[in-house]
Amino acid sequence: MRAAALGALSLSSWSLWGCAGSAEAPSGEGDAGADAGSADAPVEPDPVEELIASLSLEQKVAQLFVVRPEDMLGVYRAELQAEDEDDSVAVNEAGFFQPATTVTDQITSAIGALPVGGFTLFGNNLEDPEQTQALLSQLRDCSLAATGVAPFLCVDEEGGSVARIAKNEAFEVQNVGDMAEIGASGDPDQSKAAAAQIAAYLKPLGFNVDFAPVADVADNPDNPTLAKRSFGADAVQVASMVAAEVRGFEEADMACCLKHFPGLGSAEGDSHTARITITDDLDGLRASELKPFQAGIAAGAPLVMMGHLSVPAVVGDDTPACLSEEMVTGVLRDQLGFEGVVVTDSLGMQAVTDYYSSAEAAVAAVQAGCDVVLMPADLHAAYEGLLAAVNEGEVSEERIDDSLRRIFAVKQRYLP
Repeated sequence: MRAAALGALSLSSWSLWGCAGSAEAPSGEGDAGADAGSADAPVEPDPVEELIASLSLEQKVAQLFVVRPEDMLGVYRAELQAEDEDDSVAVNEAGFFQPATTVTDQITSAIGALPVGGFTLFGNNLEDPEQTQALLSQLRDCSLAATGVAPFLCVDEEGGSVARIAKNEAFEVQNVGDMAEIGASGDPDQSKAAAAQIAAYLKPLGFNVDFAPVADVADNPDNPTLAKRSFGADAVQVASMVAAEVRGFEEADMACCLKHFPGLGSAEGDSHTARITITDDLDGLRASELKPFQAGIAAGAPLVMMGHLSVPAVVGDDTPACLSEEMVTGVLRDQLGFEGVVVTDSLGMQAVTDYYSSAEAAVAAVQAGCDVVLMPADLHAAYEGLLAAVNEGEVSEERIDDSLRRIFAVKQRYLP
């Protein structure tokens, strides 16, 4: 069984992102079990390693990016960010781009030239169920044609105020409501049921990743940003709710993503428009903010999104967590033991763009230990910057391969 890239191998006999609940890739067990202890027994090739080996360096680097479809058009996005990012403006020398609602010939060509690893859609990309299904199907087909690798198809569907689908009457689905209300119930089963309900309407549309649940502890009354999106101010209660929601997504075979590590709740301000900071040291984080992430990881969350907040008491300076090796590798991976895919929050937010170019941010994110570079302000500059860093030895190709192993493992598990 072999995975494919650029037609070099055949996808037909094995799906890297096999249907939910399908058997895992062959391990040499079963009928060959009698020979398992024999030195002469053939070793089954690892399909993920075959796939990685079949990709060019340029394709490998491209696979680390998840972007909006319109970002493929060489757009520099000036994020006039509303709370839900749906009011962003995409511009280039030709003027304004409308948000993509279909895959044009230009987008198809762009995906072929720069085969990114996935796409995320916002409310202004989504008109109704038929259009959404068609758009997601087109994005998937274009990606498969380019590299043989199916894309992450992502959405922020938390419920309540952040619900790209449930807030659109054309989809005729019930909004599960704000997580604050569910948290106030004290019943984790309600959180689990909310995840099941969300997955039940996202999956038929074609989405395979939901950027939820919010694992932030809303323990700062002066920070209204997360007041309704968080399960509450008590870290233990939030942890139980987050774990239950992860289990709900897991049972529905929907990839979910804890956010925003290490926790935005005690910060003041909004990283969409400015740098934000929390004052906790590592002991303080362990006592509160990290508890929901620990619980979500233990429950099986396959992705974690890094926040843009600065944690100077841990890092030693104002480097955003998503660009900090101490936070990504030292705390999230080494101390919390997370082995899944680490995603940056949108690198188009001003907490990043005010201090880093798109290329600098992409390189720093990968050096810190992130696997997915999410929505840089200038995709092509970010891609060229990361590719140059690999070619010049600033980032090793093996480091890129490590991220691809984690990314492809998640795709193998969750993507149909």
